[in-house]
Parts: sequence; C-alpha cells; structure tokens
Amino acid sequence: MKLLSDIIGSIQTVQMIGNTNIPIHAISNNSKNITQHSLFAAIRGTTTDGHLYIQDAIQKGATAILCEQLPVSLNNSITYLVVEDAAKAIGHIAHHFFDKPSEQLNLIGVTGTNGKTTSVTLLYQLFSLLGYTCGLISTVENKIGNQTIPSTHTTPDAIQMNQLLKQMLDKGCQYVFTEVSSIGVHQKRIEGLHFRGGAFTNLTHDHLDYHKTFENYRDCKKQFFDYLPETAFAITNKDDKNGLYMLQNTKAQKYTYALQTLADFKAKILEQHVNGTLIQLNGKELWIKLIGKFNVYNVLLVYAIAKILGQDEETILKHISNLNPAKGRFQIIHHHGITGIVDYAHTPDALENVLKTIKELKQDHQKIITVIGCGGNRDAAKRPVMAQIACQYSDKVIFTSDNPRDEKPEDIIQQMESGISLTDKRKAMSIVNREEAIKTAIHLTEDEDIILLAGKGHETYQEIKGVKYPFDDYEKLSTYLQQIKTN
Repeated sequence: MKLLSDIIGSIQTVQMIGNTNIPIHAISNNSKNITQHSLFAAIRGTTTDGHLYIQDAIQKGATAILCEQLPVSLNNSITYLVVEDAAKAIGHIAHHFFDKPSEQLNLIGVTGTNGKTTSVTLLYQLFSLLGYTCGLISTVENKIGNQTIPSTHTTPDAIQMNQLLKQMLDKGCQYVFTEVSSIGVHQKRIEGLHFRGGAFTNLTHDHLDYHKTFENYRDCKKQFFDYLPETAFAITNKDDKNGLYMLQNTKAQKYTYALQTLADFKAKILEQHVNGTLIQLNGKELWIKLIGKFNVYNVLLVYAIAKILGQDEETILKHISNLNPAKGRFQIIHHHGITGIVDYAHTPDALENVLKTIKELKQDHQKIITVIGCGGNRDAAKRPVMAQIACQYSDKVIFTSDNPRDEKPEDIIQQMESGISLTDKRKAMSIVNREEAIKTAIHLTEDEDIILLAGKGHETYQEIKGVKYPFDDYEKLSTYLQQIKTN
C-alpha cells in the first residue's frame, strides 16, 4: 500500500481534482483488473481508449483516475489526475509504486531488428555462470533466477515491467537483461526505468505496418539511447549503417563492436561447422556452440557488455564457450542423415542471414528445402521480399501459413508469390496447411538434405481468427522426421 501523494511525486499534472492523501493498493491500465483502492490509468492504445472504461474502473473500486481528459461526469469521492501523456506518467508512477526496482538493479536493454532475444538470453546464461542471480525479459520467456514465467510481449508495459523487476529484486537478482522493442519505446513502456546500459544489434525492414516509415522505426530505436543517462553505457554495432546514428545524442558512455570495421570490441570467424564456430574474440581464439555470422555478432556483443561491466576476461571466455542458443534460433535436429533447422527468422534480413549460413555450411550434394510463411496483420511489404530470398538461397521452397491472424492465409501466400520470378516458380509450391507443408518437405528430402522451417521459431501456437491453436515447429519436425524417415 502506498499513498497516492507518494507515487505521483515527479509527474507533471495539467489538473488535479480531489484528495491525494489516500491509500493506493494497486495500479492498472486494464479496468478488468481493478480492485478496491486502485489507481486506474486511462491509456489511449492502438485498438481502444482507456478513457472509455473509467466508469467501469470506478465501479470496481478505483479511487484514483489517471487520464488525459476528464470524464463528463465526475465522482466527488474519486481523485482525478489529468496529464498530457498518461502512458508516460504511468511509467513514473509504477516506478515509485514498486519501490524504484530498476534503480537497485543492473538493468541492461538490447534493441535492434534481429538478435535481441539471442543476445539477452546469452547475457542471462553468461552472468548466471559467472555466479550472479539474474533476470531475463524476452520474447521467448521471462526468468527470475531459475524460475520461468511465460512471456506475452517483447517489452511488457510499464506496470508489468516494474512489477516484474520488483519480483526479481525481491528474489535477489543483481542483473536483468531485457529486450527493448521499437513499439515498446513508442508506447512509453520503458518510461521511468533506470538502465545501466543499452545495446544496438542492427536495423532492417520490420514493423512498418506500425511505424509506417523506416525513419520512424529507426528513430524509435534511437530514442532508447537518447533516454540513457550519463551513468549508463551505450554500445552499438559499428558495421550496421545505422549503428553510429543511434549514439549521436546519447549522454551515456559510448562503445562500438564490429566484425568488419575498427571498433572497441572485435571478432573474426576462423572456421564454421554445423555444430559450432571457431572465432577470434579480441585476439583470443575460442570455440562457440552457436552457428552463423549473425550469431558471432551476438556473442561479441555479450562479451563486450561483460567486459564493460567489469567482469574478468579469462572467466568470460571460458563461459562463452558453454553458451547455448535461444529456443527457436537456429535450432538443429539431426535424424537419419537429414538436418532440420527451426528458426524465428521473420524479417528479410534474418531469413537471408540464416539461409546464407546454411549455404556456407552445406556440401555440394545437399539440397536446402525451405518452408516459410508470413504473419497476418503485420507488415505486408516484406512478404514478396522474403519469398524472393527463400527462392534465391533454396533448392525447393514451400510457401505456407504462419500466424494468419485475421487474414486469409491464401491471400498472404499470393502476396509472397508475387515476389518471385517465373524461374523461381519452378522450385516453389504452396501448401496452406503448415503441418502438411512440413510433411511434404520431409518427403522431398534425400539423404543429408537440409530442411529450414522459418518464421515461428520458439512459438508453440498458430494464431487463426483470434484463436491460438497448439503448434510447435520443432515438435512437428522432430515427430515427422522420425515417422517418415523410419518407414
């Protein structure tokens, strides 16, 4: 329980009506979760406006309302706080309500189009091996020490984030590694948090359905670094053409990492194999379990952050060799001479990186068979591009359903097919049912061929018309490889 006056200290109000010397037992931006003596934050979202639910929240026991516009009818027993930006204000209120947890943790944020999940997962693994109790906030899962909590968003909202950080602090966590999405930044989900450091991986085509232009998308990423204080560090991928742009206005201490250009932290690929990579990391040779150039960037970033945070180099290098990839990120299955790979690649750049890596590792006699779809209600412009990339690097391609959501999967597939040439159409086919597409891919293989299932990675469902049906690419591929190739 907190007094309202204690948790609104730093926010600027346009108007305040009522008593602030009242107890607040909970805060929420969802009227369904309101209980007695709660503060309800009326947030204007992308699909609904929290102002429409103010009366519902009051009926359920809210005694304080945070809003941008007063309701027509006021209740004399309710305190109203009118602000210019409720999403921004609730971040600071949540920070105070949960006892400022981010100020007491080493909170590290990673942003970029690709590599966020792998980077924070590797950081969590590394610092756990270094002997720290750690927290993880990622697309795949959230972890408090060894406890796993399901993840619903890449970046939770400000209330959920602070509540999670408070739980991590109470469980003894010292370091917390979180993904920072562009949408999360735009929706003020990180507002009020105190970051020890921020990292940038890369920037390619994604989320343009939300941001509308690449410049808007890029600048949302940059806002994270503009937000960092002087006490933080900011590290960027210097090989990415937008890397240095991210650091232009940051107050944080600046660092760079790269494979191709001069930087504070450098790595070089010496050998690549299907079960790992030999690399040189700041002059030291070591073997890592991860595969692909894109993963070498992730490992280099993890090494750099550990060094910046003052960890011993020899100990870092010893443990980096034992790090495992995140679920659904270049996850490999071997069965009866066939290699299956499940990867979350759902952007053109990510797909090209994965397929280039497979092409570099395979033998001349091995064929690449790619099964791929694109998500519904998402950036449609990338669909023909991804289809073209799949055909460019594969011997056979099956276009199929991903998470069609509210769209017809046939329409999505048709848009994908519009991006390929007549020549490529000879190597491509379309099978709407994803399970049938996977079975067909396996039937098309010969000994030592490679199947790539792209787009869903760690997801254990397929979302169709608002319903999530159980579907796990890794599980399906394992099951049918065993059944079909054993017969």
